[in-house]
Amino acid sequence: MTTEPFGSDAGPSPAGAPPSTGLLDVLSVSAMVVDTQGRIVFWTPQAEELFGYSAEEALGAYAARLFVHPEHLPSVVRLFTEVLETGRSWAGAFPIRHKDGSSRLMEFRNMRLQDDLGDVYALGIAADHALLQRVETDLALCERLINQSPIGLALLDPDLRYILVNPALERIDGVAAEDHVGRRLGETLPLPDIDTIESVLRQVLTTGTPLLDQYHVGTPRTDPDHEHAWSLSFYRLEDPGGRVLGAAVSVVDVTERHRVAAEADRARRRLALVAEASTRVGTTLEVEGTARELAEIAVPQLADVVAVDILDSALACRRSRRPDNGPELFRALALKAAHPTVALRAADPPGDIASYEGDRLVTLCVHTGRPVLVRHVGERDIPRIARDAEAAAMLARAGVHSYLAVPLIAHGEVLGALDLKRTRNPLPFDDDDVVLATELAGRAAVAIDNARWFQSVRNTALTLQRSLLPDHAPHHTGLELASRYQPAQATSEVGGDWYDVIPLTDDKTALVVGDVMGNGIDAAATMGRLRTATCAYADLDLDPGDVLQHLDKITCDLEHYIVTCLYAVYDPRTGRCRIANAGHMPPALARPGRDPVLLDLPPCAPLGVGGVPFETATVDLGTGDLLVLYTDGLVETRQHPIDDRLNVLLGFLDEPQRPLEEICDLLLYGLRHPDDHDDVALLVARAV
Repeated sequence: MTTEPFGSDAGPSPAGAPPSTGLLDVLSVSAMVVDTQGRIVFWTPQAEELFGYSAEEALGAYAARLFVHPEHLPSVVRLFTEVLETGRSWAGAFPIRHKDGSSRLMEFRNMRLQDDLGDVYALGIAADHALLQRVETDLALCERLINQSPIGLALLDPDLRYILVNPALERIDGVAAEDHVGRRLGETLPLPDIDTIESVLRQVLTTGTPLLDQYHVGTPRTDPDHEHAWSLSFYRLEDPGGRVLGAAVSVVDVTERHRVAAEADRARRRLALVAEASTRVGTTLEVEGTARELAEIAVPQLADVVAVDILDSALACRRSRRPDNGPELFRALALKAAHPTVALRAADPPGDIASYEGDRLVTLCVHTGRPVLVRHVGERDIPRIARDAEAAAMLARAGVHSYLAVPLIAHGEVLGALDLKRTRNPLPFDDDDVVLATELAGRAAVAIDNARWFQSVRNTALTLQRSLLPDHAPHHTGLELASRYQPAQATSEVGGDWYDVIPLTDDKTALVVGDVMGNGIDAAATMGRLRTATCAYADLDLDPGDVLQHLDKITCDLEHYIVTCLYAVYDPRTGRCRIANAGHMPPALARPGRDPVLLDLPPCAPLGVGGVPFETATVDLGTGDLLVLYTDGLVETRQHPIDDRLNVLLGFLDEPQRPLEEICDLLLYGLRHPDDHDDVALLVARAV
């Protein structure tokens, strides 16, 4: 008689029965039943495979004679009798004789059976001893590896519920091993993207293709204040027959690697920020512009809200001994936020001046010349940051949780402070942030220092320049006049251009426009000397060419200066205007009803060349005729040909009957750009 096991390939499993695990097939466990006479009455196919005898050969034969060695026969009979009489089972290894004559060691389990008739039998279950020992060794090794491995391991059923976890995974997710069983990954692993992980696991179960080294970041229950990182790998588990048993998940803690990589990335971003600051901060010689550039580079990489404030005394280029604990007067230069926030309303608007007492953190920063760091802003810190109680309430409402103030120091002098706040960025300022902010503040401070001194020089030159320009009446006999002076935006370009209106005898008027080819205070001073000389020679009622001749001699005595100049004398009695030109831009003439033109004057060298005669030309001016004198800063650019620009100038003079002030504004705003590098003198005269 033979039997077939449930769940084998011979037929389907009974309804509701769990599927075969296949482990018995791997072990090739055999069974046989022996009656009280020692004859074999049941024989399984596995027994045939194990002992070599077919069912036909084994059934009815005496088991002891079939595969027990003669020397072992007494022991076998004794054990057989004991099992049948006492009902106690026996287990152990025993050598048997295979059909092929070889001797093989088998692992036996023997027990007594009794049927419904009361007949007694002996059941023998056997497996190859070497194979069983190998399986036991493998299981022991696997158990040791799983339990002692530093890698978190979990076995999941096909529904992705825990079956087994090792101690390492207990330590990772902070959940006891027994509390895992039956739960899903999302109930234990502290990962925000757990839905994605479960979706990936289902794909692994479907395809059988493992997915390795998936990087995930989260906050574990065992360390809620710090971010951790894990590398997850997923595998499908199958039995020897290919049936899917579930999935295995390995979890490797790579937090240190994550932190090192994050720190390296942070260092790279800091270096990139410093490199960017070297190109973006200090591009202009303007204090306010440099402060804005500093604020823009610090947001949002370094802070959520940034303010740049300078000491009012430093802005005025006054060196004063600051009190150790007294108040300071700050001028706000720049304010920038990474996102809309009420914290902007709590700060001083750019351009405003505010006094901060000695107990304020920004005052402490400029007094000590050292950074002031408040990693975690508390209720007691807010009043020392804000200008008043209302501003403190706004900062608290904005969520300011970390604060840093860094001094702006250039050439050993504290100019002001860089004020940094964090609201949305959850990380507090740390020592690395202090180093980075100090580096940015140091670079910006040098640029601000240069800008304030250049701005001081520019203001001095501009003041001198304006003081030397005439205050003339808008009407002279026979003429209506309007004029403009517009300095260059660049600090170093101020000081060379001038115009003048000089009343002469017999109701005549001298009109002068000139340009010293230099800049700064020296150019302004040279312009003043030439203007004074021009007025003196004009009083002599000389021919315009002769006046330029005398000015040429004076200019030759001035070191390294070349000057262009246009000198004209208008006589209202004759309606004639005599003009001499020393290398200057040609004047424009606009007559009602005619197209504007540039006057074609005899070409002459600039003043300062020496030994060159200057010719005088005569132009008739009728009532309403418009004469426009200007310096090259009005029309010259670095991008356009001068002829094109002169044509544009003439295009703005198509209606000479406009009011003169309107014409001046039209020319300046139509031809000038705010960033033009040269200053402009403009003089417009209309015959009346």
